[in-house]
Amino acid sequence: MIAITATRVFQLRQITIIFGAVIWLNGCSQESQSIGETHQETVVKMSRTLVPLPPWPDGDERGMANTLGAGTSMRCAYHLNQADAQVYELSHLRTNDMPSSPWAAPIQYEYSPTGGVPHSLIAHHPGTKVIGVSGAQGTQMDAFGHWGYLDEIWDGEEKYPSDKVKYYGGYTEAQVKPTPDSPLQKLGIDKAPPIITSAVLLDAKTHLGKGEAMKAGQQIHGKDIENMLEAQGLKWRGLLPGDVLYIYTGWSDHWQEDFYYHGGPGLSIDAAKYLKTKKIVLVALDNPFTDAINIGQFAGKAEPPPGTPSNVGGAPVHHQNLAYSGIHQIQNIALAQMATDKVWTSCTLILPIKVVGAAGAPVSPVAIGVPNN
Repeated sequence: MIAITATRVFQLRQITIIFGAVIWLNGCSQESQSIGETHQETVVKMSRTLVPLPPWPDGDERGMANTLGAGTSMRCAYHLNQADAQVYELSHLRTNDMPSSPWAAPIQYEYSPTGGVPHSLIAHHPGTKVIGVSGAQGTQMDAFGHWGYLDEIWDGEEKYPSDKVKYYGGYTEAQVKPTPDSPLQKLGIDKAPPIITSAVLLDAKTHLGKGEAMKAGQQIHGKDIENMLEAQGLKWRGLLPGDVLYIYTGWSDHWQEDFYYHGGPGLSIDAAKYLKTKKIVLVALDNPFTDAINIGQFAGKAEPPPGTPSNVGGAPVHHQNLAYSGIHQIQNIALAQMATDKVWTSCTLILPIKVVGAAGAPVSPVAIGVPNN
């Protein structure tokens, strides 16, 4: 007898809901083909009452992923049902020459020679050896346990008071990481559910960069998000609870440059607080840090962008999203083709690798939507 975990039950429910919604939408589409976007507006309107909203129960480890369910699956299914929809892979290739995070050993893949089995016709490749830290670079997703906080500022003089660290949901260090070498007992990437929902893509390279890649340290504010939604014809829906938000900054144009990880454009703290009010489940940018970081900032050679609080280590968006809002993050996502094709809304599937107790993991997101170019 096969044991079915709670996560597996959730996956099966999601798949069942989506297929049911696709069948229902297909039946409706015969009457709605001449209406165009009005049909999508109807789906969005119907979904609103089906999406759970906070507060979440005690002991929660899912954050805004609690919004996922029948309502978000209905919105997702709309895009799956479009005849002209295309599939977009949103992960960078993981290679030996991809840029390396300054906080992780560079990834190196070692490949085995072709081998065989005596007295047989077969040939095979035994596997690929990975050297380095794979979860902190490339296209990757942060777990809530990646970030914690203290009630009082640490002066750096005394030993770090790790026993006083708190995390999302009020979890303590003893609950999350009881020993220095233990995996995360709570809030690890293995606790993140499959994220299958509707997504919105905003083209900040066009609207804020004026067609050029945004600059390192350049911030995306909450008002900028609202302005881009309006400019791209999405004011009618805005950001909905359970949405994934993709933001294309153009910084990924520098993916193969030595300075890629030295800084980057990103969200401001007011944008992070704005996204909390919208109850999105995840935000992903084509940048290395989610936060806006000036070149030289981490080396102490440059100040953080204006408005950055002084007590959060230069990364206020990480602090807000992971420790307070319950919003997951993906860094280094590949959005250029979707932006070129103007796929502003889509169904997206995000399945992080289930590394038990890890603070993050590689991820290969996919989006399905109709080009508008």
